[in-house]
Amino acid sequence: MNTIPNILTFFRLILIPFFLVAFYLPFEWAYFASAAIFVIAAVTDYFDGYLARRLKQTSPFGAFLDPVADKVMVTTTLVVLVEHYDSVWISLPAIIMVGREVVISALREWMAEIGSRASVAVNKWGKYKTASQMLAITGLLWQYQPWMVFLAKILLGVAAILTIWSMVTYLKAAWPYLKGENSDDLTRKS
Repeated sequence: MNTIPNILTFFRLILIPFFLVAFYLPFEWAYFASAAIFVIAAVTDYFDGYLARRLKQTSPFGAFLDPVADKVMVTTTLVVLVEHYDSVWISLPAIIMVGREVVISALREWMAEIGSRASVAVNKWGKYKTASQMLAITGLLWQYQPWMVFLAKILLGVAAILTIWSMVTYLKAAWPYLKGENSDDLTRKS
């Protein structure tokens, strides 16, 4: 449990209240500070997975905690951005992203219960979605220049499209199980 990847994951969870405080501070540098904290969290997300594989320090606890830390950090940030911008162009992508996480988390849990979790493993579309989402969120937090916010909004829209695409990919992979076509597998694993 006290592995470097797990420590990085815990660190990411600990960053959340610091992120919130930084964002709402009444100082000129507050937005940059919150964006920097978010970037640190995103970088630790990359490194905890990389180091877990590289150092052979994967664990069931880490496999559970890592996506929890990711989803809590991103959801917290999206809620802050929805409140801050008060715009349909932020709210709609945020709803799509949070909704997708709920759907895919439930799907993965159900697929794991029937012993077919590998059918909904992370795919390249999910990785592209994450990269565009992290860049968009960073730009929306930092708000350095109007052009940065404009590009970040466009990138958030791209991330929302990739979010839908990756969700469709996961649902397609799970569809035979959802329709009961693999009922032999379901009865064998029940």
